[in-house]
Amino acid sequence: MASWQIRSWLSNNLRRVASCSVSTQAALPKNTCAAFSLIRSQPSQYIVASLAGRKYLLAPRDLLTVPHLKDVRVGDVLALQDIHEVGSRDYTLRGDPVISPSRVKVEATVVEHTKGKMEVVFKKKRRKGYQKTIKNKHPYTRLRIGSIEFPEPSNP
Repeated sequence: MASWQIRSWLSNNLRRVASCSVSTQAALPKNTCAAFSLIRSQPSQYIVASLAGRKYLLAPRDLLTVPHLKDVRVGDVLALQDIHEVGSRDYTLRGDPVISPSRVKVEATVVEHTKGKMEVVFKKKRRKGYQKTIKNKHPYTRLRIGSIEFPEPSNP
């Protein structure tokens, strides 16, 4: 067999196998309560939350470095309010624009306040003898993300 015949035979058989494959897509939940219970049953979850003006993809026990947060001390526990998305490996639930804090609870503990690496800015003007070196370290706050909790809705 020539190489072009082998390629032709392979591509035809691969197309046939690809068209015969069975889709193993899971059934979609009927409402948000069912979606939360499905996500809760998965072994690992994640959230997309806004903190200090930026969105972060977070999982439990993550260590997050954000620009310096004022008025917090080491050991303080922060409740994340703006949660945009909750998900697991198989399911994702997005808010419009955020998910209610009563449906998802995530806490972050302040681990430390630290500074970044030294940034050096060198300014110079040609032929004037002007040279200036500016050194700066940006302050950061490090947070440890706690577990993602889905409280059961209370039925009156």
